[in-house]
Amino acid sequence: MNSPADFLKFIRFSHTVFALPFALGAMFVAARGLPPPAIIAGIVIAMVCARTAAMTFNRLADWEFDRRNPRTENRHQLVGKNVAAAWCVAASAGLILSAWWLNPLCLLLSPVALAIVFFYSLTKRFTQFAHFFLGLALSAAPVGAWIAVTGTLGFPPLVLAAAVLLWVAGFDLIYATQDYDVDRREGLHSMVVRLGVPGAKRLAVWLHAAALAGLVAFGLAAGTGRIYFVSLAVVAAALLYEHIEARRGDIASINRAFFHANTIVGAAFVAGTFLDHFGPA
Repeated sequence: MNSPADFLKFIRFSHTVFALPFALGAMFVAARGLPPPAIIAGIVIAMVCARTAAMTFNRLADWEFDRRNPRTENRHQLVGKNVAAAWCVAASAGLILSAWWLNPLCLLLSPVALAIVFFYSLTKRFTQFAHFFLGLALSAAPVGAWIAVTGTLGFPPLVLAAAVLLWVAGFDLIYATQDYDVDRREGLHSMVVRLGVPGAKRLAVWLHAAALAGLVAFGLAAGTGRIYFVSLAVVAAALLYEHIEARRGDIASINRAFFHANTIVGAAFVAGTFLDHFGPA
């Protein structure tokens, strides 16, 4: 029998740290501090359920591709298809229930969120813009958190969503360079296949520069304070480190660029939004 640890490894649960900080940061800004505990719990549960549903669906959709990819060939040994499908259904139900708990608009939009995160898994079959669809999926997190707090959709979370979309597309381009040969062999589409590895890395630099500008624009649109803008210096340094590591080209460097740098980006963002309201005046 598969253990819970096997399932968490199967869906790369640790990568939840990429989207969750932006949901929490949007929550702090929307609430101008801390919202009620029930809202915080609802947002966290919705986030975890959404990502779990998305990743189990992704694993099911790419099952045969993953078995033929040396980087992912052992994934199917961690969890069986039936177990993965059951988790996908349960997590989807969890997202809808948590959205119902939060407010009517969250409930109304929860099927849209599921459709977006599921659709991403199919895009590599027909479009080179799959990286941007992944960004779109993760960009729903701060928008959902904002709606959870306010019950309405505003302009600032849309600016933040655009920044997250560009950031995710950029780091996914870097990560996808590992699968350049496999994607070409399987006939899968990606910007890496279209542009080549050097071209994809150059595009990632421009996307991250635009994402940083988007984070600045979010601060201006939301009326954040000085601490938030100081935190963006850390974000900029982490992105610079990411591209320095990515230039090396080996698997270990790409993994450092992908996980370590982007963890710092999320941590700096959420710390900046939090301290902006609870730090020194």
